[in-house]
Amino acid sequence: MSAAETLLPIEVPQSSAGAPLPHVFADERRLLVAYIVNIPDPSFDGTNPRSVSPVTGNQSVAILTADPYLAFQFGPPNDEAISGHRLYALGLRPYGSFEVLNSSWIASLERANRVHSSHRPEMFSNAGISS
Repeated sequence: MSAAETLLPIEVPQSSAGAPLPHVFADERRLLVAYIVNIPDPSFDGTNPRSVSPVTGNQSVAILTADPYLAFQFGPPNDEAISGHRLYALGLRPYGSFEVLNSSWIASLERANRVHSSHRPEMFSNAGISS
């Protein structure tokens, strides 16, 4: 029997909750995730929100690297539907970063790969995912 899936929080710069504008860059070995960092504006009083886009100046950006990585998922659910995610009961929350230990998703990738003539289960044994 395999160990239970668990979440391990990862310390990374907090993303902007309003418009982090994440960008993902990946090849066969390295994964980069860039996003706008949350730096509160002390002069913001909540009455005059501003629009942020990829061309907005004076934004701090974090770039996270995973090297090597096995696979990644990007997209739904958003922060309003996160409670429907399979890892929500384990502590997954919006705007957080986690490593998934004993990932059932990685296990399913390993099972699917078993049809390959050169399959090696150890290729998947140290893999984790981040959200």
